[in-house]
Amino acid sequence: MKAKHLGIASLLLGASALATPAVADVEIGLLAGITGGAAAMAPEITRSYQFALKDVNDQGGILNGEKLVGIDADDGCSPQVAVDAVTKVVNVSHVVGIIGPWCSGALLAAANSVAIPAGVLVISPASTSPAVTTIKDNDLVFRTIPSDEYQGQALARTLLDRGTKKVAVSFINNDYGKGIAEAFKKEYEAKGGEIAGYAAHEENKSSYRSDLAELAGGGADTLVLLDYGDTSGLTVLREAIENGFFKNFVGGEGMKTSAPIKGIGAENLSTFMASAPVSTKSPSLDIFNKAFAAAGGDINGSYVGPSYDAVFLMALAVEKAGGDKAKLSESLRAVSNGEGEPILPGEWKKAKELIAAGKAIDYKGASGNLDFDANGDVPGSYALFKVAGDDYEVVTEMK
Repeated sequence: MKAKHLGIASLLLGASALATPAVADVEIGLLAGITGGAAAMAPEITRSYQFALKDVNDQGGILNGEKLVGIDADDGCSPQVAVDAVTKVVNVSHVVGIIGPWCSGALLAAANSVAIPAGVLVISPASTSPAVTTIKDNDLVFRTIPSDEYQGQALARTLLDRGTKKVAVSFINNDYGKGIAEAFKKEYEAKGGEIAGYAAHEENKSSYRSDLAELAGGGADTLVLLDYGDTSGLTVLREAIENGFFKNFVGGEGMKTSAPIKGIGAENLSTFMASAPVSTKSPSLDIFNKAFAAAGGDINGSYVGPSYDAVFLMALAVEKAGGDKAKLSESLRAVSNGEGEPILPGEWKKAKELIAAGKAIDYKGASGNLDFDANGDVPGSYALFKVAGDDYEVVTEMK
């Protein structure tokens, strides 16, 4: 009799469970360069990721009230580490989409080896190599940050406009370094500038003095250094200053980190500047900056706007696609194409209601309008920065 009662209870419990199924989380991969050459950027970028997740979950969640959850993984700013990390989030966690990786070589390797074959949408907030534009991706790889093709050209024009007619160029031998260096060289020479030395260098060498001496032999007093400020870029910059190889130094956005300031000292960096993408001034940027700062974030942190936008756009695409992974690419384009009701950062509830009503929306991001072109790229704005105390401040906008 007791067993019979247990059986009935179990059946009733089972019926109840079927009537009110558990709500499953919607998981996305959050790839971050927690270690490696871009590690100094990690704290604020990951904070931005979490800030976007909170905006979604605090305003009703995604789809039918599910929670949007980020599965964190370290891509190490390394192709092999990134492949392993993306393999895990795709095959073990079964994420619906991926944010990151940041470093271009890591993105290219992970996308080609894992994400594209698996049909998983990828949105990177920081991979800037021109090689990402031409990847055969089945419309699965997007960026909320512009290509270095444009940054390299803008940096070349800006230096020439400022009277720097002769430079030497040292770049890290990877997809990021080669991409921005080639774009810079082509534009600089086309506009009349002289490249007095041009050479790649390998990461993690103990010294670059011989490389620098050779570059300095061309007679330029300005070194354009395209590398990461946390690793080899810091060593190159320090040795160039200590040995007096050059008087002036200009880096790309990979050098715009706290590491040179902490490692070399602001007082020794008075002739160092760095270019970097900047968010276009807009109501969206003002809203994001105010909210992110109130939550303890650094609005001047590298890639914080594009990182928030990447997560928020992924959420909008999932909502628009009804959770169907096969429709995410077309849904991403549909929610950010310049048409429909404007959606600003933080307006998740509004977006969700409009999507449910079958109305078109257009996300206006913290980093810009983000109207993707055929290659999944976006236009961008740039500025040249100088060291100011323990941070950076804008010297001039770059065009």
